[in-house]
Amino acid sequence: MAAVVGTQQLRRPVVFAVQTLTVAACYFAAGRLGLLRQLVVEGAVVTPLYPPTGVAVACLLLYGLRCWLGIAIGALLVVWSITTPGLSVIGTVLGNTVAPVCACLMLRRVGFRISLARLRDGLALVFLGALGAMLISSTSGAVLLVATGKLEVSAFWPVWLAWWVGDAMGVLIVTPVLLLALGVRPRPNLGRWREALGLTLIVVVLVPVATRSTLSVLFLIYPLLIWAALRFQLVGSMLCALFASIMTTIAATDGTGPFVHLSDVEVMIKLQAFNGSMALTALLLSALITEQRNTRRSVELACDELIEVLDHLTAGETPQGRPPPARRPLE
Repeated sequence: MAAVVGTQQLRRPVVFAVQTLTVAACYFAAGRLGLLRQLVVEGAVVTPLYPPTGVAVACLLLYGLRCWLGIAIGALLVVWSITTPGLSVIGTVLGNTVAPVCACLMLRRVGFRISLARLRDGLALVFLGALGAMLISSTSGAVLLVATGKLEVSAFWPVWLAWWVGDAMGVLIVTPVLLLALGVRPRPNLGRWREALGLTLIVVVLVPVATRSTLSVLFLIYPLLIWAALRFQLVGSMLCALFASIMTTIAATDGTGPFVHLSDVEVMIKLQAFNGSMALTALLLSALITEQRNTRRSVELACDELIEVLDHLTAGETPQGRPPPARRPLE
């Protein structure tokens, strides 16, 4: 018995260490991917879509608050890979760690479900997990840049806004995909494989054309999002939104398509307005459709049970699993 207890006590630190290193590696890999596409706003380099924030929030929701150390290590490695060590590095790492932790705590407070099967879950992820909690990382980062003399005071608000929106986009686009891939794992509907294949081919062909065309036809992506949400709920809509966001970000950082002849600030505003509205459309519409379908199934199940009870009562039998009605004593 003592040997078993000793083995379990040794196993827990090993599991914690492996989990921490895995989270740190995933955060660092996502950070390096995000840094491949950068924009310069008022002399500061920002990423219009920062995937590590989405990775951090998803890990905290799936595996608990013990993942904070892996997030801190991953954030430290990302910052060290692009700048020299200093006070601003510590502050940036602290902000990038505290923001996802606060997002997780707020989402738990309101009863968030990782299945995102309710409209309230989608709204909570948008306004608490993304727009609310990411104020911490953007504010701390921009303040430290000003305090260390790396950023002019007049450039504070543009850089703060770009930082905030980039972190929020990471949560809105990356977190739902990871929650579905690692947590919920919905069963695929094999009966719609032809429709899924057709939608995939259309998305793969039309999205690059829309993001590279100089005619500003990005609006053509929205019917695809609606189609994916109506037929394949969160899985289809968020994968479509993720692909569209990546392609649009590439076009924006290359200065092609609808982003040609625009300044860096104008590119950032146009890109983030499109990514934000697209992510909101995909997330909230799919959550609303899923909630309505679940409600309809519950009503249908209740109707089936009621019909079964009425059939038994009509036949003079007691429904299975129900006690016979009590009889009143004669007075």
